[in-house]
Amino acid sequence: MTAREFIDTLEVISGEYSGAIPKREIFSLAKEFQQMPVTEVVTLLREGNDDHRLGAVSILDWKARDKKTSAEEKEEGYRAYINNHQWIDDWGMVDRAAPYVVGGYLFDKDKTVLYDLARSPHPMERRTAIVSTYYFIRKNKIDDTFKIAEILANDPDEYVQKAVGSWVREAGKRDENKLKDFLNKFTPGLPRITLRYAIEKLDPETRKHYLELGKL
Repeated sequence: MTAREFIDTLEVISGEYSGAIPKREIFSLAKEFQQMPVTEVVTLLREGNDDHRLGAVSILDWKARDKKTSAEEKEEGYRAYINNHQWIDDWGMVDRAAPYVVGGYLFDKDKTVLYDLARSPHPMERRTAIVSTYYFIRKNKIDDTFKIAEILANDPDEYVQKAVGSWVREAGKRDENKLKDFLNKFTPGLPRITLRYAIEKLDPETRKHYLELGKL
């Protein structure tokens, strides 16, 4: 399986649609190509076409999710993502692959790279830092989510703000007190959109409290 074969197949599929190719078609084709060597995935990722790049990160995601994928190939996929992040410059690509490709790989390893990404000048790298922790949340490990959220609490980028709010909300489902500790520390300076996402699942009275606190 090669990047060229993926591109050619996607071109055939595109003929079935008058407009943009639905993402479900790209995800489905990526699953068919999940045995593609990571070196070929990187070639696909470096294409200028957004659909090709989404296909590439989707292949990495399918590889990372597959229990039959070797540890060596999961590491190769992780490094392909991190070392080629300049081509992963859209929030949809980050959200598609970061939880399993990055978070899944780092779950039982040193996570310094996530803290480095959280301090990156590039918004999508910062988004990767917080989104990757979704895998940890699923495994009931939420400390890194809140620690990274603290770094990103006052981030100026809308897509990072939304991710911080979303992921502390998800972590808060596991431990509401830790979510409240985070909100008590950062709310009044927390961006409004982050706050609204973060408190979405709290009871109405608690939501009102934090919305009022956010106005201070």
